[in-house]
Amino acid sequence: MKLYEFQGKELFREAGIPVPRGRLVTREEELGLVEFPAVLKAQVLVGGRGKAGGIKVCKTPEEGKKAFESLLGASIKGEKICALLAEETADIKREFYLSITIPSGSKSFLLMGSATGGVEIEQVAQSAPEALFSLLIDPIVGVMDYQVRYVAKRFACEVEEARKVLTGLYRALRENDATLVEINPLAETPRGLLALDAKVVLDDKARWRRSELFERLAEQQAAIGGQAVSVSTDTITYVPLDGTVGLISDGAGTGMLTLDLISDAGARAACFCEMGGLTSPEVMYSALEKTLNNKNVKAIIVVLIGGFNRMDEMAEGIVRYQKEKGLPVPIVVRMCGTMEEEGKRIMREANLKTYDDLYEAVHEVVALAGRNS
Repeated sequence: MKLYEFQGKELFREAGIPVPRGRLVTREEELGLVEFPAVLKAQVLVGGRGKAGGIKVCKTPEEGKKAFESLLGASIKGEKICALLAEETADIKREFYLSITIPSGSKSFLLMGSATGGVEIEQVAQSAPEALFSLLIDPIVGVMDYQVRYVAKRFACEVEEARKVLTGLYRALRENDATLVEINPLAETPRGLLALDAKVVLDDKARWRRSELFERLAEQQAAIGGQAVSVSTDTITYVPLDGTVGLISDGAGTGMLTLDLISDAGARAACFCEMGGLTSPEVMYSALEKTLNNKNVKAIIVVLIGGFNRMDEMAEGIVRYQKEKGLPVPIVVRMCGTMEEEGKRIMREANLKTYDDLYEAVHEVVALAGRNS
């Protein structure tokens, strides 16, 4: 999940990283609450905003109004600008680059820094590779003191200043399950180091344990009319078959067992949809959509065993689908495990029955599919 700059800075602020004072502006009358001089910055999820004219320094309210009118509703790389971040200006002495990410296949975090910030890091790698440095952070011990001192030396800044930003950045990564946290530029100012920009990408697969955070950020994005939250649903495996029962399971083993039980009960599955690994309400929603696209499906059985998966989130996905698109065929849901009671409550309030016994659930869906043929 990509975050807008203002959202990234909220997380940075919570982690103790100094950021400029600012406010989100979506309507012209809100400019009256902005103190000038100020910087108006387009809130988009694509890179190259500065080069595209998406950042304007305004000395007066009149300049602010002119910049607001030119930016809001315009597009950068095809993305419409729905909000601006108005921030206080900063007295910049030098600019740096600092990021932490998780390299593919690595068991450590990768810290990257550059004494040259404010431009794309790929550009720095070509024009001034000596300015770049990288360190591995062991997730068991976190940021070590020698790493703080190393960064302070490369940036020629106070150790405690470097410590505040570096440990804050690491905290923002870990406490929010981010896959990338980046400050570019990190500015040296009379107030100390200041994060003038924020790029944060959260791990969609961690949504199940950061549900409140994801929901809060999604609501913010929806409120400004920006890009919808993107959650990966590519863990689904869909296999079309030749029967009439649509089968959805949260694991391959349970799914195969249920296939056999459907056959023993005298029917055949129309498809086998296995959600795989850790799943979310969005994955359940997508699984129902794939299954119901099969016109041979006369009834659906959803088989869930909550280990890592949460039954309340599975129920949320089913109920949301029912409300938004309706269920054209009967659905039988067997759920047990993590957050089982909450999941059953959500289903019950939506007038959807759940089963504890797998055999009973299978016989019920086979009977319903037969009657609906």
